[in-house]
Amino acid sequence: MKKSPLAMQSTSQTQKNKPLHEKEALVKLLRWHFGHAQFRDKQLDAIQAVLSGRDCFCLMPTGGGKSMCYQIPALAKPGIVLVVSPLIALMENQVIGLKEKGIAGEFLSSTQTMQVKTKIYEDLDSGKPSLRLLYVTPELTATPGFMSKLKKIHSRGLLNLVAIDEAHCISSWGHDFRPSYRKLSSLRNYLPDVPILALTATAAPKVQKDVMESLCLQNPLVLKSSFNRPNLFYEVRYKDLLDDAYADLCSVLKANGDTCAIVYCLERTTCDELSAYLSAGGISCAAYHAGLNDKARSSVLDDWISSRKQVVVATVAFGMGIDRKDVRLVCHFNIPKSMEAFYQESGRAGRDQLPSKSLLYYGMDDRRRMEFILSKNQSKNSQSFSTRERSSKKSISDFSQVLDVAGKRFSRVLGNRYWDVWPVLPIGWFLSLVLLYYSFHLLKQIPVSLCKNSCDACKHPNLLAKYLGELTSAVLQKNHFSQIFIR
Repeated sequence: MKKSPLAMQSTSQTQKNKPLHEKEALVKLLRWHFGHAQFRDKQLDAIQAVLSGRDCFCLMPTGGGKSMCYQIPALAKPGIVLVVSPLIALMENQVIGLKEKGIAGEFLSSTQTMQVKTKIYEDLDSGKPSLRLLYVTPELTATPGFMSKLKKIHSRGLLNLVAIDEAHCISSWGHDFRPSYRKLSSLRNYLPDVPILALTATAAPKVQKDVMESLCLQNPLVLKSSFNRPNLFYEVRYKDLLDDAYADLCSVLKANGDTCAIVYCLERTTCDELSAYLSAGGISCAAYHAGLNDKARSSVLDDWISSRKQVVVATVAFGMGIDRKDVRLVCHFNIPKSMEAFYQESGRAGRDQLPSKSLLYYGMDDRRRMEFILSKNQSKNSQSFSTRERSSKKSISDFSQVLDVAGKRFSRVLGNRYWDVWPVLPIGWFLSLVLLYYSFHLLKQIPVSLCKNSCDACKHPNLLAKYLGELTSAVLQKNHFSQIFIR
């Protein structure tokens, strides 16, 4: 249901005698347009910073409410907030949500008709644009024609903020580097006095520094929210101990009833095969990947957002920025490519703060397949420019970290019972087996003692040791190692 424009005007009238960044006025906007009683951690700080004209770098977990940090400023004073976003589906989803709330938002992309684009440009050129938020891709932002329009809007004092969503994409040290984001560095030159807000859910210290330097942020307020998600439970299942991993996942989904879920696969063929299997088993699901045309992908996304489909089996691009809060299960059917990617993807569960689960299916062949894919990508990029080559090497390094970091606390679950077998096993196998138990604690940046049974390593340590013991025996037998190493 759309909100009445009168309510927005009356809210503005109450602010005449108060600074636009006062908490009381901002909370009124939040309650009226979004129905939330209070701001979440760091949201208010980010909003007040950009409204006062200060640059801001904001690191929040997936589901932490990053979009509110630029949507509220768009409502707090006349003018336009420009939002740079990497995915058309993400922009479209957010604009639909804004319009449902009576907020004037639009997006520009290659998928729109010329008639729609012309209408948006005419509004931008008018004396008093009705738009509050305009979403664009980084590719469009870099074009001379669009930059010219931005400068005109800016010269009229109507460009209030530039928000860079998924800002980690600008860094070649990040897990999702996109060359088009690098061109955003020119924004500061053309719009020197417009505050820039950089937002991301996952960024290592090196990436954070690179993002702020690349965007030329001036004395930015740096905000970092807690990454502890106590409503998420983390679990690993071992493909090598299952008769049929497809059947096991089907049983998990059925046991949870009409559950909204995302299942991530490494390859498109796996997406198609697994989706077909689950559909045949009575699960309402569909595949989503780059092999489908735009119309098919849009249809799958619409069906999932509107609950006509409950499960999407997808490659990792799916779900970025999509505001469906009732996802109860995020499943990685293959080992993720990096710690950052795993956290971001698993964090798409439970955005409504209700109990949800992250489930990883680990198979020993997954590691070799991932290493092959990353090495192949590095080989393809070897003749390209140095930044892309560095990005490819970074991908391999990230995956190695996924394997290596687990070993630091390996003895916590297994004690010393199996540690002696480690030197004779292929590097990384055991590290991979306990990936999730330790990556969970590392990424949350909290002591293991504070986990409070949020993962199966803490909740069922004896069962975990039993599974790993069985898997150890299977590995030894497969590679003709003697059982004496276990002792």
